[in-house]
Amino acid sequence: MRFHHLLKSRDVSTEKSWRQFKPHKKSPPQNLNKRALVIAVPPTGLSALTTSFPMNQPLVFEPLFKERVWGGRRMETLYGKRLPPGDRIGESWELVDREEAQSVVHEGDLRGATLHELWTKHRDAVFGADLPDTERFPLLFKILDAQERLSVQVHPPATVAARLGGEPKTEMWYLLDTLLDSDLYAGLKAGVTRQQFEEALAEGRVADLIHQIPARAGDALFIPSGRIHAIGAGNLIFEVQQNSDTTYRVFDWLRLGLDGVPRELHVSKSLESINFEDPEPTMTEPHGEVVVECADFRVEKWTLTKPRNSHESGFAAFIVLEGEVECIGRPFKPGEFFLTPASLSDRELKPRNGAATVLRTTIPRS
Repeated sequence: MRFHHLLKSRDVSTEKSWRQFKPHKKSPPQNLNKRALVIAVPPTGLSALTTSFPMNQPLVFEPLFKERVWGGRRMETLYGKRLPPGDRIGESWELVDREEAQSVVHEGDLRGATLHELWTKHRDAVFGADLPDTERFPLLFKILDAQERLSVQVHPPATVAARLGGEPKTEMWYLLDTLLDSDLYAGLKAGVTRQQFEEALAEGRVADLIHQIPARAGDALFIPSGRIHAIGAGNLIFEVQQNSDTTYRVFDWLRLGLDGVPRELHVSKSLESINFEDPEPTMTEPHGEVVVECADFRVEKWTLTKPRNSHESGFAAFIVLEGEVECIGRPFKPGEFFLTPASLSDRELKPRNGAATVLRTTIPRS
């Protein structure tokens, strides 16, 4: 298996990224008598062409694997993902539309199309109407494998992000798998002031002031921008977030990066971003099938015992948690991610060989 080396990480020069599959060329579509959309592909390593594609299948994208100093191999052992050999893979970007990282359709008639092409040229057909009019697809989906704990960090709120040269990021975590002593860090302990926090930061004991929450598979935690947080060791997490890659690292447990030097900290920007009035948040309590709902995304947990339509309008993105599901004859197993387009001819999800559980993500309509 060959892995296409894509780009350097923004954090540390020795951290790397891979596509799971080699880039490929589009092949001529078949069966053009069904509902179709027109994709105009600019010259980007693929030939410039205009072709019609039927929307008769769910979209499966190539994951982008990211090496991280805290990463592991559990996506390989638990879900069978084909990781680059020997590297500590901390993140699999399942769906991303950024200048420095781009999802590509892996299979079917749209094979080779980028997420950005679909969003900018065929938004209504793939994603539906009444969505935010943004330059890029507004969400980013990841799987995180924290063999070691991540840095204590914060994402800037919208009120300060532009001034600090970053992007706001609200996110949610769903715990796919945990170890017996796994935990999460979120918010400050009750009564902690900014002055106390700065003193602890100077003395290297910030972790003593961060609220810890025991983690179990099936838990979910909402992380609004401005909430200080860290992922503890032993957690495998599915993350839904705003399309942002701005992280201000405030404390990194005094460890070295992959290149043998301490990773960069962003103390002043962190202090401007942290919400110091955010004591001791708790795990998210679901409301029926709804796990998390905010202005940017809605995440539901579906247990399927019989066929069910993936969506009534717009698109929906899915990751399989347990069991197997099928969409238009394409089976999906635990850990696999796919998107059902707005103009999909058959929207029915079917459980295979018993019940199945999925997470379903949509964008609230404007």
